[in-house]
Amino acid sequence: MKHRFLGLAVAAPLLVLACGEEARPVKVPAPPPVVASQPPPPPPPPPTPKTLDRLSRADFNRVAAELALPLFWTNDADGNNTIEPAELAIYWGLDRGALLSEYIATDKTFTPKFTAAYEAMIRQNESPPTSLRNASVRKELAQGRVTLVASDFTKATQEEKKFVQAIFKAAEKIETLYAKQEGTLDLQAKLPQNDPASKALFFRNQEPKCKAPATENDPNCGALMKDDMPKGKVSGLYPVDLLAKDPKFCEGLGKNKDKTLADPFTTVSADANGELKSKPFHETWTSDVEAIAADIRDASSALGSSEPALRAYLDAAAKAFASDNWWPADEAWAKMDTKNSKFFLRIGPDEVYHEPCSTKALYHVSFALVNQGATKWQAKLDPLKTEMENAIAKLAGAPYTARKVSFKIPDFIDVVLNAGDSRSPSGATIGQSLPNFGPVANQGRGRTVAMTNFYTDPDSIATAKSQADSLFCKDTTAKWTDDKEALLMSTVLHEAAHNLGPAHQYKANGKIDREAFGGPLASTLEELKAQTAALYYTDWLVGKKQLTKEEADKSFVRDVFWAFGHISRGMYEDNKHPKNYSQLAAIQVGWMMSKGAIAWKHDEVAANGKDKGCFSIDLAKVPAAVTSLMTEVAQIKGKGDKARAEVLIKDWVDVTNDRKMVHTVITERMTRAPKQTFVYSVKLD
Repeated sequence: MKHRFLGLAVAAPLLVLACGEEARPVKVPAPPPVVASQPPPPPPPPPTPKTLDRLSRADFNRVAAELALPLFWTNDADGNNTIEPAELAIYWGLDRGALLSEYIATDKTFTPKFTAAYEAMIRQNESPPTSLRNASVRKELAQGRVTLVASDFTKATQEEKKFVQAIFKAAEKIETLYAKQEGTLDLQAKLPQNDPASKALFFRNQEPKCKAPATENDPNCGALMKDDMPKGKVSGLYPVDLLAKDPKFCEGLGKNKDKTLADPFTTVSADANGELKSKPFHETWTSDVEAIAADIRDASSALGSSEPALRAYLDAAAKAFASDNWWPADEAWAKMDTKNSKFFLRIGPDEVYHEPCSTKALYHVSFALVNQGATKWQAKLDPLKTEMENAIAKLAGAPYTARKVSFKIPDFIDVVLNAGDSRSPSGATIGQSLPNFGPVANQGRGRTVAMTNFYTDPDSIATAKSQADSLFCKDTTAKWTDDKEALLMSTVLHEAAHNLGPAHQYKANGKIDREAFGGPLASTLEELKAQTAALYYTDWLVGKKQLTKEEADKSFVRDVFWAFGHISRGMYEDNKHPKNYSQLAAIQVGWMMSKGAIAWKHDEVAANGKDKGCFSIDLAKVPAAVTSLMTEVAQIKGKGDKARAEVLIKDWVDVTNDRKMVHTVITERMTRAPKQTFVYSVKLD
């Protein structure tokens, strides 16, 4: 029978009945005596605070990248190996919308969010990889050393701060548009969940493929799961199936009767019959370019009545985004200089190197503050422009003839932000001459700049010296210098040389360079011409009493070291797309060795006293070796001689045996240290 239990008061002893037993009393224990209340026991002592010295600065910055945290430990000025609020920076792009105030409170102490992030870094640093792919991704990231480029606008006017904010908004949209050009935007949606290392890799490389020397050919390395990794060439500019099937697809663009197919500001598609058709950028990505144009107009309005030259460029650029008529914007941009604006800005499609056919202009932002340090070099070189052109023309010979040149000697700029095509996975462009197309380019009226705030941080300086000591013999390191003037001089001359001799728009046999050589080879040759000219003009300026022999020697040693750095990155990307700077560097070093200007001494110990075998530079032989290479390159470009150019690639790029050994040694020693991967932060308040 069911019954409910009722809570009844009990006044008598309970009787417990059992079958076959008599009832017997059960004793109920007496209640405990009433005692006075006691104070609660004291709380346990608080746990010992966990210190912030459990990661070295290098490990902090490495592990932060693995966790996709946009955090950077800037310095350890007091040497206590403990990160402090004043030493923390947050950088742009990796986590859009992230703020430093999330990690540092108003009282200048770390917030709980930072403490949690630090503990996550400790766990990450101590935990092994979770898979072969994760191990490869970590290895890829570790080959880049996050290097901060910080800019302080706290003393800028309110108008200038609003201008900066508008440019950063436009830069975010440029990154998206660049991803569409490269065909990588949709791949971001395939990033594995809860995989911050893969997110960081995708952000750094702007694609899922690994790029660093030790992992670019690793089949396990990629930001996506293996089945999601793209196969073959990827592009948002051309029909991907045709790129994959037709090895001469790119070459055919220039030969097609429809010349708009090779126009730098168009995309190419194929209809159902396989007929190729072009479409201007602004029609392909209408909403993107309209949104960017709106940000640019906001940037112009923010400046008010100040910066009239910059505003004129901004207004023209906004119109160009919506029409792809870039020539008026180029004209306005060419009128800017160090005297009429404190800012340097280039926003739009320009370089062609990082797309499969090296034909279409890729969107980017290069934003900087003008540095007045160029005045010295402008005073040296401005009076010599015509003589510089005549010197190259003489080496090139017929059919090239010297022309009137009116280019500007490079301005010096301190970069604030690179975005889109300007933001490299490793390293950074240190000089640039733009535009590449149109009347301003053809008439030599473009602007040339040298970026002066890259590779100047203490970490980069120390790393470069260590790498040089592992590769050069002791006699050569005697000419080593950390003075950035040696680097700047080479950059200035390189960028000036883009405007001298047979350049992009020069026609040999009726063809401009990309028609004569094909886009990728044309790009390599133009950069080879410019960098070899930088070496050539260095000694030439000694003869003009503008440089001392000592300055020229030190500059050459740094230029060879620069070449070593690019050789260590490999000669090709996937699908045999050339790395232009790596190939020019290999040609230069190989040529100099063949002329005795550089020698490999296999029995001599390097300057670090550890590595056996080292490179020695015979500085007395350098001028003649450089002149012979400058002659070769100038004549190849001047005559449009593709066969002769291909010999350079065969002899010094696609190397085997002893020549391959040289590349191997350079790569092994240069890649002992991670390469800089530049990130950007700006302080407004």
